[in-house]
Amino acid sequence: MSSPAQATVALHPARPPRHTAWAVRVVVGALLIAAFLVGGTAFRVWYVARADDRRPVDAVVVLGAAQYDGEPSSVLAARLRHAQALYDDGLAPRIVTVGGGRAGDAYTEAEAGRRYLIGRGVPPEAVVAVGEGSDTLGSLRAADARARQDGWDTALVVSDPWHSLRARTMARDSGLQAWTSPTRTGPVVRTRETQARYIVRETAALLYYTITKAPVDTETTGLG
Repeated sequence: MSSPAQATVALHPARPPRHTAWAVRVVVGALLIAAFLVGGTAFRVWYVARADDRRPVDAVVVLGAAQYDGEPSSVLAARLRHAQALYDDGLAPRIVTVGGGRAGDAYTEAEAGRRYLIGRGVPPEAVVAVGEGSDTLGSLRAADARARQDGWDTALVVSDPWHSLRARTMARDSGLQAWTSPTRTGPVVRTRETQARYIVRETAALLYYTITKAPVDTETTGLG
């Protein structure tokens, strides 16, 4: 037979130390907050990617991507064609191409974009090249500086769908009154696998920017 003391122990098993239970709650709470933050950001990236906030503005700002000796990459060409469609629809009197170049390049991304648009029939006086910035934030700050110089402040930012939320956030932080009108063509939107990869990437990049107010180095992605 068990003694009364043994029976009491059996009925009331030892509890973990109070500080251990508190630590577990903190860890679980932190994980839940992180999951909510990441999931919420991913949803916003997806939601804004599906929207097209086209409206009359002072300028259509085309974010840069790779160019090869003055010829836009397929990513950049898709953005430029979309910007031209917005211009042709009368939504803005000017298109602003942005983006710098790498050491040794004969053209900046902005210059390549301007050449491409003029070659497609856009009047030269309607295309402004701002060839500064090695990432989205730097390019949009340069665009804002040009806007202040030329006396305009509202813009439709053209990029790929998954880049739209971060681009809009950076544009507004730079001083522009900005909305987004993403292109629906190009290699970034061809397959579901590509779309999923860019949503994950942009979620991480936006969270990084929100915390640090610094851009992610995306030299090889074409998303700035």
